[in-house]
Amino acid sequence: MIAKITFLGATGTVTGSKYLLETNGKKLLVDCGLFQGLKELRLRNWDNFPVSPAGIDAVILTHAHIDHCGYLPRLTRQGFRGPVYCTHATRAFCDLLLRDSAHLQEEDARWANKKGFSKHKPALPLYTQQDVETCLKQFIPCHYGEDIVPEEGLRIKFRDAGHILGSAFADIKITRGETTRKILFSGDIGSPNRPILHDPVQVYEVDYLIVESTYGDRLHGDSQKAREQDLARVINDNCKRGGILIIPAFAVGRTQELLYHIRELENQGSIPPLPVFIDSPMAINATAITAQMQNDYDLQARMLVIDGQEILKTANLHIAKSVEESKALHAVRGPAIFISASGMLEGGRVLHHLQERLPKEENTVLFVGYQAEGTRGRALQNGNAEIKIHGSMVPVKAHVESISGFSGHADYREILAWLMGFNRPPRQTFIVHGEPVSSQAMSDRIKQHLGWPVHIPVLGQSFVLN
Repeated sequence: MIAKITFLGATGTVTGSKYLLETNGKKLLVDCGLFQGLKELRLRNWDNFPVSPAGIDAVILTHAHIDHCGYLPRLTRQGFRGPVYCTHATRAFCDLLLRDSAHLQEEDARWANKKGFSKHKPALPLYTQQDVETCLKQFIPCHYGEDIVPEEGLRIKFRDAGHILGSAFADIKITRGETTRKILFSGDIGSPNRPILHDPVQVYEVDYLIVESTYGDRLHGDSQKAREQDLARVINDNCKRGGILIIPAFAVGRTQELLYHIRELENQGSIPPLPVFIDSPMAINATAITAQMQNDYDLQARMLVIDGQEILKTANLHIAKSVEESKALHAVRGPAIFISASGMLEGGRVLHHLQERLPKEENTVLFVGYQAEGTRGRALQNGNAEIKIHGSMVPVKAHVESISGFSGHADYREILAWLMGFNRPPRQTFIVHGEPVSSQAMSDRIKQHLGWPVHIPVLGQSFVLN
């Protein structure tokens, strides 16, 4: 046996990514994400970790989204003291997202205690701000392509995955005597031809592949130009109604891409220069970080910067930093655009805007990212006549639109095209990070088009890698 892998998350679901890789007496945890969505999934975050956190030697993070990094402070709270390897941009975004996550955990516990609706007395947060401070000290940021050698015979390397700034494939090479095996964890694979981001790097010589399947049963379908046309249509239709266009967007990645596209449409004259309000402290900070990470931009974005363009600034951009500034947006009359987190409507300021604007027909809610099962976002997409917000049922009269092409995830055709670039089939491919239908569809397509051996693991399942 050269290694053993155990799947501790992202099986049968798109959240909770955690994979335990054991080799030569060392335990490496690749990704450390929170379960999100359905209550039965969220309750897993409170379970005892399947292995002793104190016995884990290192964590390897593919990127900074909470479903890949959000459990880290909990792991630290339970005794993990090893290094956390990631890219520099991932370290910067984790600093932001983990602090916000801890704040939400503490606020939820405080609210539950105030209202007395928790079974636990007192209700406690999953982790605290202090836990975040502790775990952030364990981060060791690295550059793409840099060799990380925790011990002889073990080499880790990050390769650009093109999903968000800093996202990476975790390329792990294990050498035991004359035997060498490469294990590749895809994290989230980016869709090619995205603004600002590089295309996913092609990799070779992979022996064991762990690949995501978020869109394993779907195609984005349209080109970037077509996606921009769809966005222009939704914006212009909303303008005609004089409404507010609410775009729930992930603070890291989608918000910045939206700003880029809206600025492009304004420059083309495809839409009027509307007031655009960013109402998410995390998205505001993430945009500032993105503006500083220009060395991670693709060539086209860097050329625009050289030409003097502020690529993340629309003509009439407003920032709502404080709670008071956010509340003041209730008085704004359309047409206008609100971009606010969270992307799946699981919390955050966007819920207040939905409570205010959903009952009015002139308004629009536009989804530009994946909506997991069990989230309010999925309920709206499914056409629910009302959704529950802050304990009350809110009628849905506003228009609801979705543009899937803005997702940061590759669709099944894009994943297959990337896999075709491998110079030989892996010994085994494991399908993860997808709902059951999409994972099965991805598995079937890999077998059909490439003829590779494929397996869809279940939670807690282990495999020996020879």
